[in-house]
Amino acid sequence: MKKYESFIEYINDQTPRGKEMLNQLYDLIHEVVPDAEEPMGYGVPSYAMKPHAKLQDKIMIAGFKSHVGFYPHHLTIDAFKDKLKPYKTLEGTVQFQYTQDIPKDLVKEMILFRYNAVHNK
Repeated sequence: MKKYESFIEYINDQTPRGKEMLNQLYDLIHEVVPDAEEPMGYGVPSYAMKPHAKLQDKIMIAGFKSHVGFYPHHLTIDAFKDKLKPYKTLEGTVQFQYTQDIPKDLVKEMILFRYNAVHNK
């Protein structure tokens, strides 16, 4: 796997549709958590819900051949499982296919849910 140092470097290596969708997720994360730190984690962009966050306190995004991955934590996926039925989900992950639009309001709800969960531990 190629090692990326920043979101910009990572996104510039994606497909046009991947860039568009990753930028949308980036914007949504920063709309909900404007001061989210942006360390690269596991070679993909990650967003800390609090300063110096551990892995479980981050949201990550990634681009793939036919989808983007949104990793808000398995408890977030579980909490929104009914609303996520139109999308492929795995433990801790939702996949938005390039043929789908990002459900912006739902993603914002999920980000806020994760942010609140991290801050109410």
